[in-house]
Amino acid sequence: MARAFADITFTESVKAAQSRYGSREQNTYFEKAADPRNLIGEKELHFIQTRDSFYQATVGENGWPYVQHRGGPTGFLKVLDERTFGYADFQGNFQYISVGNIDNDDRVSLILMDYPNQRRLKIWGHARIVHSEEDPELVMRLQNKGYAAKVERGIIIRVDALEWNCPQHITQRFTEADVRQAVAPLLAEIEELKSLLASYE
Repeated sequence: MARAFADITFTESVKAAQSRYGSREQNTYFEKAADPRNLIGEKELHFIQTRDSFYQATVGENGWPYVQHRGGPTGFLKVLDERTFGYADFQGNFQYISVGNIDNDDRVSLILMDYPNQRRLKIWGHARIVHSEEDPELVMRLQNKGYAAKVERGIIIRVDALEWNCPQHITQRFTEADVRQAVAPLLAEIEELKSLLASYE
């Protein structure tokens, strides 16, 4: 049994490239692995549900790939079961490129990033579009209470493969909330020292 992602991505041309650049032998490890990694485990569950954005690739009928950034409040990606997750698709620029592509070819690839901890998870799967009039309960499960963005539809992704990727070259980036939390003890200490100095005046 091979890793599911290798079954999907190691085409003959990819294997030829691996041979040319000297990595073919080491990549056979993925083709002989016992765990296919096509289920959302505890590690993946926590990672997916704590993201506030991801990158999603689709393919148009003309063969061109299209990559789009999707964002929302932390936790806007919802894991539904060990093979399925989804998200509320918010109103955007009205071009509907990803939506149109999924209607034509349901294959998607996603990259989920954790910049502070230099981690990334790659996901391959099949997506389907769900509208409120078709399944209001499911679309409701994908929504975040208190988030004002208009939900136009739900996107449900059936996982075919998962793979944690090498952290090399991931530049650490921090959100405003991350920085605020990190400097809070320093700011508190500064205020304490100010009060101490003021008491000597």
